[in-house]
Amino acid sequence: MTYNEATTYLFNSAPLFQNIGAGAYKEGLSNTHALDLRHGHPHRSYRTIHVGGTNGKGSVSHTLAAILQCAGYKVGLYTSPHLTDFRERIRVNGEMIPEQRVIDFVTQERDFFEPLHPSFFELATALALLYFKEQEVDVAVIEVGLGGRLDCTNIINPDLSIITNISKDHVQFLGDTLPRIAGEKAGIIKPGTPVVIGETNGNIDIRNVFMSKSKEVNASIIFADEENQLISSCALPNGGRKYETLNWGTFNGQLGGICQEKNTATILAAVRILGELGYRISTEDVHQGFAGVSTLTGLMGRWQCLGKNPLAICDTGHNVGGMQYIVEQLESIPHQQLHFIIGMVNDKDIDSVLSLLPKDAIYYFTQASVQRALPAETLSQKAEKAGLHGIIITPVENAYKKALQNAGKEDIIFVGGSTFVVADLLKSNF
Repeated sequence: MTYNEATTYLFNSAPLFQNIGAGAYKEGLSNTHALDLRHGHPHRSYRTIHVGGTNGKGSVSHTLAAILQCAGYKVGLYTSPHLTDFRERIRVNGEMIPEQRVIDFVTQERDFFEPLHPSFFELATALALLYFKEQEVDVAVIEVGLGGRLDCTNIINPDLSIITNISKDHVQFLGDTLPRIAGEKAGIIKPGTPVVIGETNGNIDIRNVFMSKSKEVNASIIFADEENQLISSCALPNGGRKYETLNWGTFNGQLGGICQEKNTATILAAVRILGELGYRISTEDVHQGFAGVSTLTGLMGRWQCLGKNPLAICDTGHNVGGMQYIVEQLESIPHQQLHFIIGMVNDKDIDSVLSLLPKDAIYYFTQASVQRALPAETLSQKAEKAGLHGIIITPVENAYKKALQNAGKEDIIFVGGSTFVVADLLKSNF
């Protein structure tokens, strides 16, 4: 069996959420517990940090992993979704799991897991937890897949839980109000385990959900946006950001985007708590981790610069919370004309996202190569009703080429609206 055959088998025999959406979602942890028992509860052999939330959990997970690597720890990192290669999900000190290990997992385990009919994410999680044990990691940073309470990563007993923020996303699974979504996310708060909440946006109902859950399980709770660690933040010419902080000095972050201010406050609160838990993390480790996160961990698609003159940016932000930051960031950059390449998937709050977008941009309505992709024609029709005008052009690569042809040197090209739009562009070797 080749690597491509192994991943194709996984994607086809256990439906991939990023392709088909709700049909791949399995509520409950019975399969996860069966797989965990099969492999001897591998996650109990190393320390873990659990990261949930609606937006920012990928950036927070990668940056924490980078900081821990700089501190000398052997670090496992499990994130989702992947952009160009399944192996992006499972890394040790930034190195992706070998293709052969994925092949071996499928060939050796398929007789066991086929009768279970597990989801793709259940299998990916089982492989990640097992691989981290095999690699004898010191600590693994585990990103929640969807929600929290019933997510299959929620079998771990972490040193620290982190919930970045709450925004409306996956409402068909998590609830249609922010407090209900917060209740599902709060499911990763464990007895006696400290939890860092990144931001509540002043929503007292969300705050009360987290306070109530932490009190119920006797977990200490820290609200990062009340620690006031950030004194100032500004964009750097290279696309990153510079931070001046209260207790961690001044340093540069490799990740750009205004949203990273909130993520940075969350990360610094988490690092402080990890220090209290016995982790050896110096100020220099923090500085190096922020400065080299993409290089150290392979992170892509977060305010990623694709080219200059014209400036071209892609970002995986795809819901209301993420798009608010993207629009703010785009408006803060001097430019003549904005060329906005956008595609979305069919289970998002599309109208709310479109209502946030600038009406003076030129739009290129496109469609990602996943089954969940909203047809570009439908997106264009919805956009017209929101006062957004442009052309329909697929696939994503062609939309990007057209924008490059049309854009002047003082213009900006932005590619986003969906993780899978960004993935298609990065895979195209544009």
